[in-house]
Amino acid sequence: MHEGPSVPVDPGPPAPRRARARVGVVLVCAAVAVACAVGVVLLWRVFVETWAGQRVEDAALDGAAIGQGHLWRIASPLLDVVSVGFVAGGLLTAAAVALVRRRLSLAVQVAVLVGGANLTTRICKEWVFERPLLGVGADYGNTLPSGHTTAAGSVAAALLLVAPPRARPLVAVLGVGYTALTGISTLVGQWHRPSDVVAATLVVLGWTALVCGAMAARRGSTATATAALRRVDPADRSWVRTRRTALAMAVVGVASGVAAGALLARTWAYRAGTAGREGELLAYGGGVASVVAACSLTFALMLLLRHAAGSRDETPSASG
Repeated sequence: MHEGPSVPVDPGPPAPRRARARVGVVLVCAAVAVACAVGVVLLWRVFVETWAGQRVEDAALDGAAIGQGHLWRIASPLLDVVSVGFVAGGLLTAAAVALVRRRLSLAVQVAVLVGGANLTTRICKEWVFERPLLGVGADYGNTLPSGHTTAAGSVAAALLLVAPPRARPLVAVLGVGYTALTGISTLVGQWHRPSDVVAATLVVLGWTALVCGAMAARRGSTATATAALRRVDPADRSWVRTRRTALAMAVVGVASGVAAGALLARTWAYRAGTAGREGELLAYGGGVASVVAACSLTFALMLLLRHAAGSRDETPSASG
């Protein structure tokens, strides 16, 4: 029987180039983790340690009381879900997905992510950061970062890590929605200030970056390395959806960030005077917009980092 001409398999870039690409991903992940740590400290320094920062967020906290009765009916059940049991259940679900995909190392990594993020928030809030008494609002002690937002975001990030490539964009979008709703709900209930929620998203992003960096640094088994002869095709539909989803989330994040900056800048400019109902609403709106911006941008980055960490030397069928 006559056989047609064999189609040569593109071996992709040589091993040294793949190794450099892997090192590049590790360095990017490390840079993101460091930036997140710096960001959390800066949020505390600006909005917790200074009178001006406390004054701006106090206005946002007062603004949350406007219309709170109606919004709390939605926010309260959402916050009641977030608990130790919720974190454990989310972690077990993520680990189960990883095991079904025969990725034992991934199950360990999501445990590190969820445990590390929530432990970091607990340590920072109770032992690292303090809230000085500067004569602004009631004394609730330090509340940065938000534990509820960290729990919701870390579980969503864990599910993003274990999801197969074609499902990751949807998981990322759902993660943005759930984490943002949880963070906004803490504002509605006056449990947290906007900087608390934004700091929590940075904690989750930082640990996700560390895990993705470890994932990229880890050398695959001999069998995996043999099978993974080609890099992911840039035209692969999973990668196209990933790029488009990350771009859409980034656009939403930037637009929300601009709105948050404009609203909070006005409150900052008039921080020495009486905010009034309008000022409180503007500050509250700025806080909500900052939460949406933080969640959108952090999950866009997590989606891209997860793809980069798992797709350096893998085919579309073996990716992730």
